[in-house]
Amino acid sequence: MSREERQKLGNQVLEMFDHAYGNYMEHAYPADELMPLTCRGRVRGQEPSRGDVDDALGKFSLTLIDSLDTLVVLNKTKEFEDAVRKVLRDVNLDNDVVVSVFETNIRVLGGLLGGHSLAIMLKEKGEYMQWYNDELLQMAKQLGYKLLPAFNTTSGLPYPRINLKFGIRKPEARTGTETDTCTACAGTLILEFAALSRFTGATIFEEYARKALDFLWEKRQRSSNLVGVTINIHTGDWVRKDSGVGAGIDSYYEYLLKAYVLLGDDSFLERFNTHYDAIMRYISQPPLLLDVHIHKPMLNARTWMDALLAFFPGLQVLKGDIRPAIETHEMLYQVIKKHNFLPEAFTTDFRVHWAQHPLRPEFAESTYFLYKATGDPYYLEVGKTLIENLNKYARVPCGFAAMKDVRTGSHEDRMDSFFLAEMFKYLYLLFADKEDIIFDIEDYIFTTEAHLLPLWLSTTNQSISKKNTTSEYTELDDSNFDWTCPNTQILFPNDPLYAQSIREPLKNVVDKSCPRGIIRVEESFRSGAKPPLRARDFMATNPEHLEILKKMGVSLIHLKDGRVQLVQHAIQAASSIDAEDGLRFMQEMIELSSQQQKEQQLPPRAVQIVSHPFFGRVVLTAGPAQFGLDLSKHKETRGFVASSKPYNGCSELTNPEAVMGKIALIQRGQCMFAEKARNIQNAGAIGGIVIDDNEGSSSDTAPLFQMAGDGKDTDDIKIPMLFLFSKEGSIILDAIREYEEVEVLLSDKAKDRAAILKGKMIPSYIINSNPDTDSEEQPSSENDSQDQSAEQIAPSSQEVDLVDQESPEESSLNSEPESSSPADTDNAASVSASEQNSNPMENHETTSLDGECTDLDNQLQEQSETEEDSNPNVSWGKKVQPIDSILADWNEDIEAFEMMEKDEL
Repeated sequence: MSREERQKLGNQVLEMFDHAYGNYMEHAYPADELMPLTCRGRVRGQEPSRGDVDDALGKFSLTLIDSLDTLVVLNKTKEFEDAVRKVLRDVNLDNDVVVSVFETNIRVLGGLLGGHSLAIMLKEKGEYMQWYNDELLQMAKQLGYKLLPAFNTTSGLPYPRINLKFGIRKPEARTGTETDTCTACAGTLILEFAALSRFTGATIFEEYARKALDFLWEKRQRSSNLVGVTINIHTGDWVRKDSGVGAGIDSYYEYLLKAYVLLGDDSFLERFNTHYDAIMRYISQPPLLLDVHIHKPMLNARTWMDALLAFFPGLQVLKGDIRPAIETHEMLYQVIKKHNFLPEAFTTDFRVHWAQHPLRPEFAESTYFLYKATGDPYYLEVGKTLIENLNKYARVPCGFAAMKDVRTGSHEDRMDSFFLAEMFKYLYLLFADKEDIIFDIEDYIFTTEAHLLPLWLSTTNQSISKKNTTSEYTELDDSNFDWTCPNTQILFPNDPLYAQSIREPLKNVVDKSCPRGIIRVEESFRSGAKPPLRARDFMATNPEHLEILKKMGVSLIHLKDGRVQLVQHAIQAASSIDAEDGLRFMQEMIELSSQQQKEQQLPPRAVQIVSHPFFGRVVLTAGPAQFGLDLSKHKETRGFVASSKPYNGCSELTNPEAVMGKIALIQRGQCMFAEKARNIQNAGAIGGIVIDDNEGSSSDTAPLFQMAGDGKDTDDIKIPMLFLFSKEGSIILDAIREYEEVEVLLSDKAKDRAAILKGKMIPSYIINSNPDTDSEEQPSSENDSQDQSAEQIAPSSQEVDLVDQESPEESSLNSEPESSSPADTDNAASVSASEQNSNPMENHETTSLDGECTDLDNQLQEQSETEEDSNPNVSWGKKVQPIDSILADWNEDIEAFEMMEKDEL
């Protein structure tokens, strides 16, 4: 791209900023935000509430304060001087308004500090701001003291909200009763608070922010080194145990690394590197970044990603890990090219999950940092696309309007302050030459809101104790001391095609079909060379996978006891890259082995078909709801089933007589779960079963989740509600078509058939397989609706699988790196895999089932054929361990899966 074209695009960014900022000042100021469709200001309390989104508004001219340092970056020094005078003259920080501590910190406190940083820089230059005498800093200090009462908790984690005038927990404050906060909310304070302490000499701000970070670090999950999304500010218990790099956690990781850069404290770098290793081990599935459970990091927590993770490639650039940054950024760019903007959330096969786009700047941020790192003009073209899309789809006469739906192009009457604070700053810097900026941008660090804090703060007012608390909590190896130093030079000047070679395989990732869901990219994202095989995806019966193992120098060895051992010899790999992939695969397999030995089964609810000809033999795995009758605390609900009309249950039922006194069947989708429950309850239903609308979904392959409420009070819902995936739901639907009258039992666990059939006329073959007379019997799996005896239903111990679990105490994969044969001792990594009995009451390192050897064909059955055995319903009949004991073991899993795949908030 020529200098002339870059200058033209830079000037276009300036014109766009003038359009947005000018309309805010003309139509909205002194309101917090501009409403660009109606050309007026958004004032808290005068517009319909938008819930938590409005917590950023404090009647303190938010957009003006957030835009201060952007004016200087864009070389609008005269406008900056005028803006500072307006802030000092008009802004009141003593309003009776409840605001978000997190948003107020990053936008207002950060905006004031960024404005102060550049005001003193301009004053030193001698042309502008000669009258300035730290007034913005004094405002920042005033605001800092107003935020401090939020930290009045035993943990040191701040309350999520505070009243600017009355503080916390006073009757007039209307806040202070909250118990939970997000990890990012508590962990994104250190830059602004430390800068305030360093600027003013008042150490209390940095001390409070450090205490919050120390507490979060201490509460991380020790085995995975991950943190959850939401934490109890009083007890430190994780409320939401899913973990990712997007919403709720994102800037916590960002601030750990940037706190090291700004403050020079080694412990922040050690913590970041520890977390980063866990992120790359569990969450990063290039080019995707998928949430996992902190206690079960090998298990994905959702099948979609949110737009806020787009900042992560930029953070990886700061870390120096360029390759995955390029991969994830390119994936995000392909999504943008398909939808014009990055949807708030999108699925692993790149379909829209949440269609909104509030003009978020995180992707532009990562684009800027990748261009700085690689010098690749490709990223200038990416920036050009962003500019074109903003002007073509988001520009309106009074500014830029957020997208309500990226699929239809509909607008929302919203222009958030971060659009001016970040988007135009990063886009202008992307196209600007060094001489276009009136100061050296390398002397500053960007906060998460892109406010500029000077790096010289690291040597100013260093009165805070730099006690290294990290080593008190964890064993650190050399990788935790992966020291980094500032580098403003292009990282790959001798290989301009480096970034292109990484991007090329991802060019068509969005447009191609992705039939395998989470395993998606294996079939669809590379032509020619495929992505490295992941241990979690490996299927021993897949010839292609075995061929990949061979290429990586990994071989399968039959052991005399019937187990199979994986052994890698690096020298047998096809190339050094393949050898590296093989080593990573072996490490993942060991990790997977260890993880699966610890994991226990999900705590599902049960839908048991009790009418003829099933008589309780068919038990379907169901997910519970966060509302309605709790089947774990109340007796079961029994009744005949009937389909609701409309089938989605999203409006008043037209067939109330059909569902009166029955259990209603309703389809997932089109409205909230709680709304469906209310509609069938009003029609007289005694319970409800929601059936997944995703054809072919199954509890065999998809993790269970709790149906969430609608954010309102759901105490009015008194009936039990359960969720069935499509495969399980079709069993009931097929039964209705064949037998018309189908009776089911909704319960927390499968019931004894003798109790179900008490007093009924039953066939002799049912009596003969009664649990009281057949100690080896197991309830049938959901696929088993045929007339089978208990012996036919029970799985054979000869048929095992690399990743199958029959019961909570039978582990699926045993890893023994030390058990390789003598020939394997030379530069070889090994892991043995088989169905092992690893009862925690026994201390056997390696044991095969019943001491019997099995052939490879039996051991390496395809996962999908034997996963039914992992259903807890299948093993309840086996007298291996009392059911109460098993259920007690599941208590932690109930919490771990509570927040899984929340399609409804």
